Amino acid sequence: MRRVLFVCVHNAGRSQMAEAFLRHLADGRAEAQSAGMEPGAHVNPVAVQAMAERGISLASHRPKLLTPALAAWADRVITMGCALDDSCPVALTPVEDWEISNPSGQPLSVVRGIRDQIEEKVSLLLREPDD
Repeated sequence: MRRVLFVCVHNAGRSQMAEAFLRHLADGRAEAQSAGMEPGAHVNPVAVQAMAERGISLASHRPKLLTPALAAWADRVITMGCALDDSCPVALTPVEDWEISNPSGQPLSVVRGIRDQIEEKVSLLLREPDD
């Protein structure tokens, strides 16, 4: 089973949505977690609202700190547009960056577009063969 860790700076929007989509779409074929370098106090309420529109609840999700143990757990680490950020943990493990815009402070209409982009990328990820 593939284990995917989604990482963004605050673990409050993009990485939370990606984790939730992977869990929702994987049908037991993969596991997901998410974390951030500087976890926020809570998940972005607009991201929660955007995901609820897809029938996916982020109500119980909480931002968490990226740790070496969490990075070691993952078979694959995907950053969510933070690879150019100085605090991004690119040295911890091989990563790929999806260059996803940050939903923080954005209106629901923009967060919907970000959500849809994440859903598409997670769907494509799940179509890849396991190594």
